[in-house]
Amino acid sequence: MDAPTRTTASIPIHTHPSGNPVGKPDTPYLLNCWYVAAMSRELGAEAMLTRQLLDTSVLMYRKADGTPVAMHDRCPHRFVPLSMGERHGDDVVCKYHALRFDCSGQCTHNPHGTGRIPAAAKVRTFPLLEKYGFVWIWMGDEPADAAKLPDFSELDNGPATGVAHTYMPMKANYELIIDNVMDLSHIDHVHGEIITTRGQLSPLIPPVKEDNNTVNARWEWRQTPAMMIFANFLPDPTAEARGFFDITWSAPANIQLSVGAIQGEGALDLNDTVGQYDLHTCTPASATESHYFFATRRNHIVDDGEYNRMKIEAMHNAFVTEDGPIIEAVQKEMNTNDFFSLNPVLMSNDAAPVRVRRLLARLIAQQSRG
Repeated sequence: MDAPTRTTASIPIHTHPSGNPVGKPDTPYLLNCWYVAAMSRELGAEAMLTRQLLDTSVLMYRKADGTPVAMHDRCPHRFVPLSMGERHGDDVVCKYHALRFDCSGQCTHNPHGTGRIPAAAKVRTFPLLEKYGFVWIWMGDEPADAAKLPDFSELDNGPATGVAHTYMPMKANYELIIDNVMDLSHIDHVHGEIITTRGQLSPLIPPVKEDNNTVNARWEWRQTPAMMIFANFLPDPTAEARGFFDITWSAPANIQLSVGAIQGEGALDLNDTVGQYDLHTCTPASATESHYFFATRRNHIVDDGEYNRMKIEAMHNAFVTEDGPIIEAVQKEMNTNDFFSLNPVLMSNDAAPVRVRRLLARLIAQQSRG
């Protein structure tokens, strides 16, 4: 009589970083591009920051030389978040079984058994680029390309007291945030006196241009007096002024917005107007949650640090208390991220956000085919 067959489990040997599902799952996000992972000031000298980005938990910190690093916040052994552990110089030590990983994601110490380090004991790392007051992350499989980060160098053009950054987590899909900024006709209805156009913006149909995978929209109008954020810096705060918005979306989720006002002769641009250069950018955390980052540089009273603090606090509060509740309520009511499946009523003010949605969908579809 033959002896019974005994089956033993084998330990798989991997050559790629472990801790992730085998295979390449479909993603609803555009990859091989730069997303903001954090404001530069969020990464201190010692502390570790963990944040969910594109459905992936990411651990970030700075090395002793100040260089930021990012890795999957998951030990490949038992999948404990590495952020629960502690720093050991530039390495991270897992809280559960004390495996140690360096900045490249390679395990450098195993205190168990003979101390042999399994070949699969690697953590996926992500390229980072620190510019414009933000830490940008590349989460695609292609080599990181710094040239794919749009030029927002105007944010660096001036003293630190003239620029400010803020961050807001939002319980909404990131495309709803993009919709909100690409359609500025809402400001007369959502926001208070400080940025109202007193009904001048809503009737306008802005020209929309699509070029080189960007979408641009522009508004020009007159109002009396100017927006309150600019009126007191104009020659006559109570008189009529000309104003403009110029906004450009670039992949994956960046919106550069310039706004200004002028009395008398001059061009409607930031050279001649009293205005500011803003960057709205958002990074998906998941299908229904996003990280909303904002930066602004003004071209007036740039040396007033207290005004700078007050201004970014007011803008942050406006996003959180005025835009935010509406956007989050839309997300909850839609109960889907397939905007067009709900057969929305589309109006003239939807031209820019709809153009962005369709272009982004095409870019993601091209990625899937490629």
